[in-house]
Amino acid sequence: MVLKDARTPTGIMNFFSEENFDRLQSIMYRRHAAKGDFLFREGDLADRLYYVIHGGVRITKLSENGKSFILYLHQTGDLFGQIDPFQNSLQSFSAEVTEDCEFGVIQRKDLEVLLWQHGDLAIEFMKWMGLMHRMTETKFRDLMMYGKPGALCSLLIRLSNSYGVPEGEHIHINYKINNSEMADMIGATRESVNRMLSEMKKENAVEFDHGQIVIKNVTYLRDICHCENCPVEICRM
Repeated sequence: MVLKDARTPTGIMNFFSEENFDRLQSIMYRRHAAKGDFLFREGDLADRLYYVIHGGVRITKLSENGKSFILYLHQTGDLFGQIDPFQNSLQSFSAEVTEDCEFGVIQRKDLEVLLWQHGDLAIEFMKWMGLMHRMTETKFRDLMMYGKPGALCSLLIRLSNSYGVPEGEHIHINYKINNSEMADMIGATRESVNRMLSEMKKENAVEFDHGQIVIKNVTYLRDICHCENCPVEICRM
C-alpha cells in the first residue's frame, strides 16, 4: 500500500486513453440523484455502468442478519457497476448516493457495440475490470487475514489514498467518517473501532481534527496490516 500524492488521479482516467474515455462519454446518459437516493439495489437487473461526474456514492452489501457492510466509497471520476458475461444477471450490491450526485449511465447494449468497434478500448476495459476485481480481492484479504486491527489499518491507508491531503509528514483525511461507518467497512462493532483508534492515538499513530482523521505514523499502520505495497489504483476506497 502506497500513500499517494494528493494530486494523483485515481479515477478511470488512469485506465483509459483520452480518446477512449471520450468514446465512453459519448454513450453516457447524464442523470442526477440526491443524497440518500439509491442508483440500484441488490437484486436489480445488472445491465449498466455508472460514472460519477460529481458527487459521492457508497456500495453496500446486506448480510443474512440484515447488517449493512460498506464495500466502496466512490467519488468524482470513478466508474462502477456490474456487467457480467451472462444475460439477465442481478446486482450483488446496492449503490447509495452520499452527496448530491451527477452521473453518467452506460447501458450494456451500447457498451457492447462500442467494444466491438474499438479493440483498443476493449483491451483497456478488460484491464479496468481486472483491477476492480483485484481491489475487491485485497479488501477481503484485509478482512480475513490480519484480524480487525489489520483491517482497520488497511482501511485508514485506503482512505488516505482516496481522500488524503499531505500536511508535512502527516496525512489529513479530508473526509468525515464516523466510527460506526468504519465498523461497517471492516465487519466490526463501533465499540471495537473506538478501542482500536484509542490505542492508535496512544501510540501517536493517528490523531483527530474536527471529526477528521490525521495519520501521523503510516509505518505503524503498514506493520499491523502487513502492507504489500499494492499500487494506489488498487489500495483505495
